Amino acid sequence: MNFRLAIASLTAACLLAGCGSRPQLTSTPTLQVTDGKSLPAPTGDDLVGETRAYLIGPFDRLSVDVYGVPDLSKQVQADASGKIQLPLVGEIQASNQTTAQLAEAIEARLARFVRRPDVSVNVTESVSQVLTVDGQVAQPGLYPVVGKMSLMRAVALAKGTTEFAKLDDVVVFRTVGGQRMAALYNLKAIRQGLYDDPEVFANDVVVVGDSPGRRLFKDILAATPLLVSPVVALIK
Repeated sequence: MNFRLAIASLTAACLLAGCGSRPQLTSTPTLQVTDGKSLPAPTGDDLVGETRAYLIGPFDRLSVDVYGVPDLSKQVQADASGKIQLPLVGEIQASNQTTAQLAEAIEARLARFVRRPDVSVNVTESVSQVLTVDGQVAQPGLYPVVGKMSLMRAVALAKGTTEFAKLDDVVVFRTVGGQRMAALYNLKAIRQGLYDDPEVFANDVVVVGDSPGRRLFKDILAATPLLVSPVVALIK
């Protein structure tokens, strides 16, 4: 009886560790499997991205100055929908506008009360470090990266997975040194401690469950449907 238990335990350990019977993962025409166990961290240039006019976003802090009318000059923060509230102006949409465009919109509202208003808008604090969580999560969207962020924490920020999410189908897309990369993770395996919860960064795109992202790995994983370790690949 003890001998049978020992054999069963050894078999289970081999299945989890991938020893012997698990085929070696190989590259495909669209993906090149890497030797690493995790995606490399992005560089500073990867996080900054291309230079473009800054668009105000939700939760950005703004300084609104009305020249000659200090009572109307305010420090405000955009709400989750990107709107701000100002005296005489009321509620106004700030997100997806440049500071110059918002200043013009505020001037148009104030023109009914102030003669030739001169308004300037500056961003005093931007929430530019965000990642995208999409797919089978309760609240897909953009989430700020504050401090060190892990994959499990990112999913938790999106209020967790949905009832029908495929926990072995979590793809993280990242650009490192101009090279687009993808990694396939198994949330259930992470929860069971089979491998570490990977770190995620600003500009990452996390897609949970039943996603087109997994199709990239279809040929690689054809012989290994049970994902018990990360699969990292370069997208050709």
